[in-house]
Amino acid sequence: MTKFYCSKGHENPAGSRFCLQCGENLQGLPVSNGIQAGLTLSDRYVIVRQIGQGGFGRTYLAEDINRFRELCVLKEFSPQVQTAYVLQKAEELFQREASVLYKLQHPQIPRFRELFRTNLQGKEYLFLVQDYVEGQTYNSLLNTRKQQGLRFTEAEVRQLLQQILPVLEYIHSQDVIHRDISPDNLILRTADQLPVLIDFGGVKQVVATVASQYYQPGAAATPAPTLLGKIGFAPSEQMQTGAVSPHSDLYALAVTILVLLTGKQPQELLDNYTLAWKWQQDASVSPMLAQVLDKMLAPRPSDRYQSASQVLHALNPTPIQYPVTQPPVIPQQETSATFAVAPSPANNPTQPRPLSPSPAPIPQAKSQWTTTKTFAATLAVVSVIGVLWLGTNRNKNISDENNIDPTPTPSVTQPVDASENYSPEEKQRKEKLSDRRQELGIDQSFYVNLVNQIFWRRNPSLQGRTLSDQPEDESLRAAWDKTADEVLSKLSVLSNQSRRQLGNYTAADRDRWKAAVNKINVGSRALYDLGDVAFYRIFPEQRGRDFMKEPIGQVWYGFVNDQLSAILNGNAFAKIVFDPEATSKTVSGTLKPGTGKVFIAGLAKGQTLDLNLKANSQVLLSVYSPSGKIRLLEDSTKRTLTAELPEKGYYEFAITSTASTSVDYQLTISAENPIPVETPTPTPTDTPIETPTPIETPTETPTPAGTEQ
Repeated sequence: MTKFYCSKGHENPAGSRFCLQCGENLQGLPVSNGIQAGLTLSDRYVIVRQIGQGGFGRTYLAEDINRFRELCVLKEFSPQVQTAYVLQKAEELFQREASVLYKLQHPQIPRFRELFRTNLQGKEYLFLVQDYVEGQTYNSLLNTRKQQGLRFTEAEVRQLLQQILPVLEYIHSQDVIHRDISPDNLILRTADQLPVLIDFGGVKQVVATVASQYYQPGAAATPAPTLLGKIGFAPSEQMQTGAVSPHSDLYALAVTILVLLTGKQPQELLDNYTLAWKWQQDASVSPMLAQVLDKMLAPRPSDRYQSASQVLHALNPTPIQYPVTQPPVIPQQETSATFAVAPSPANNPTQPRPLSPSPAPIPQAKSQWTTTKTFAATLAVVSVIGVLWLGTNRNKNISDENNIDPTPTPSVTQPVDASENYSPEEKQRKEKLSDRRQELGIDQSFYVNLVNQIFWRRNPSLQGRTLSDQPEDESLRAAWDKTADEVLSKLSVLSNQSRRQLGNYTAADRDRWKAAVNKINVGSRALYDLGDVAFYRIFPEQRGRDFMKEPIGQVWYGFVNDQLSAILNGNAFAKIVFDPEATSKTVSGTLKPGTGKVFIAGLAKGQTLDLNLKANSQVLLSVYSPSGKIRLLEDSTKRTLTAELPEKGYYEFAITSTASTSVDYQLTISAENPIPVETPTPTPTDTPIETPTPIETPTETPTPAGTEQ
């Protein structure tokens, strides 16, 4: 059935009168005559579907063939004037003015990849390529809430502010103003539940400038400022003169918060005569948050906060500093959870193996917090007697060999009775978390450190902030508990044995794993391939990060440990034995999401290997030599390989699935005069690897050894 999209890219059934997600009237929208699904542009981008349409062209979801069919977004710019001179000048101006956006490198901003030109049916098009963000816009989330009679809570909007203000601080430090912040341009990313800032107004400005200079007859050499921004969200000076500053984005962000809190549109909340915002009768928030929002929304630009760091400081006043003392002896009965987030990881020369060059370091915006500070937070796990201990527990179980060092934080010497400070609901919530952790057999200190790490990455602006048991921190405690609940759910997929070991894995475990798989002629690289795909399926936000010295690195160990068991018990391992006088062998099966299988075949040096894999494009294939020193293929989507074998022994064929559903595969291996599998062959001499090498984002073009080019 043909799908129909609103101007924001929401998908609707054909014939819909209104968008099912945002309520937009679809009757006046033009019928899409866009590029058909399945068409390949620039020999690289396969169109999946149209997801939006604007005044200067359409937006498409596409698969990047050169990046293992990774999803991306193509923004079309279709000039109305079709002359060689106009096209050349348009592309030059577009490239020059958009170049600043290409330089933005932040995990909460879709990366701009490239600009390319293509000809379709005699018409020239320019396309801007950027990362695809899977998730829902905050506008869509709000509409879902409104259908249920709900709105965003103060705790949720405060968390949104804590998570998105550092992003604004970064782009403003790069002299970039977003210009178009609204609930439609903020996406709650599915992978890590972080808000992502999309649809920069600067791109629209570039397009508008190109159009005014080259496509409008009689256009002036220097066009007038382009007025961008949504009515009601952008401040008046931006809409009237086009003037923008960091405080313009802060104004639009505050309006966005009001819309989320009240469920009303800006025009319903703004007094057009006095330009005063009348919103507090529709949303009950703390006086502190109300004061911050009102200052962000001041009619006079000079009365607003001038930077995102000023807003963060207002939201996070300097905490009370407690003297450093020896924490009290805690009884055997679990009565509390005290935690501190480990500092940001240092650059590690033995970071996980990438399939592509590691991304450039993210330029850090200037901030009042430094990486030497730590985020300390104390949350109660209420005991039977209702007593909360505020103290510090350093994780003693994690070996120094892994350098996991949650820094000790200030503590209070006396127990504090928290029974009057916490609501019954919060006490019950914490008790459930404690019970669930114990049922899963996860060490308390490790669990606290892991949740801290993830909570800190989601709330980087809270570095140095002490989380107390007072009412003003209730929303942050609720956010920590929510993170803890998510972490426990993700850890539940591990085996009982792997969960109990979390916090205690060391390099000695890696050595033991190598020895175990070497006995069956499998190398550690194939083992890590299976561990990687299982780990990243549950923790996709960790791709590209150097996490081995952090608590989350222990979780990676747990997944590898489970894959080791699967290999040793034969569930993820098999020998390929050629039938008498046969020169080929075919094996087949089904891979569940985040799983893989390792095959070995005894082959001789100088033989010609022909390999063919029939499988979904999300199935990756690696081929390793007996010594492990030569990688004929590694995490590749290539389906055929022809190579002269450089060594004698057991070759490894590791197949892993990154698909979200079960997929079938069929692997055929052909070799000229194969040696019998019973012939003694060298045991893999597993090359020492100081640190495990989990995969990252695939490269554009793998460069394995062999002759498969």
